[in-house]
Amino acid sequence: MIISLVGYMGSGKSHISKILSEKLNFKLIDLDKEISRRNKLTIPEIFEKKGEIYFRKLERETLEEILASQENVILSLGGGTPVYYNNMEIINHNSKSVFLKASVGTLSERLLKQKEKRPLIANISDENLPEFIAKHLFERNEFYNKAQASVITDNRTPEDIVDEIIEKLYL
Repeated sequence: MIISLVGYMGSGKSHISKILSEKLNFKLIDLDKEISRRNKLTIPEIFEKKGEIYFRKLERETLEEILASQENVILSLGGGTPVYYNNMEIINHNSKSVFLKASVGTLSERLLKQKEKRPLIANISDENLPEFIAKHLFERNEFYNKAQASVITDNRTPEDIVDEIIEKLYL
């Protein structure tokens, strides 16, 4: 079984996937880290040197390979992964998908501390970040909402979130 975590950057996918994989004893794969490992470049370096279109093609190929495996995997996806091609359809067909839903306020607070690691927001001023996130989230929610389950993450412990994911997926 594969459980795919989707959501906006800063929603907690990496942190929650780690706890979930430990609790279920599933292998953990972070899609962005896997792409970096295979290409020997960080995600910001891939964006800078090869461009976003190249990155999205790598992302799709890597996603398909992981979803074709028969392993028990917790798959932490990049925030944009569900938006491109028909990725969300493939994710839902080959895994159980969970949308980690966070408010603009929560996302802004978390992402302010991580801007330099996030190519998409690195050049956005701190003052304009909440507006950027709100607009971007509005565009992406159409895809995130196609997940088979959703869990609100605002003001909750990671353990509570993991327990709710397990409950919603009937594991």
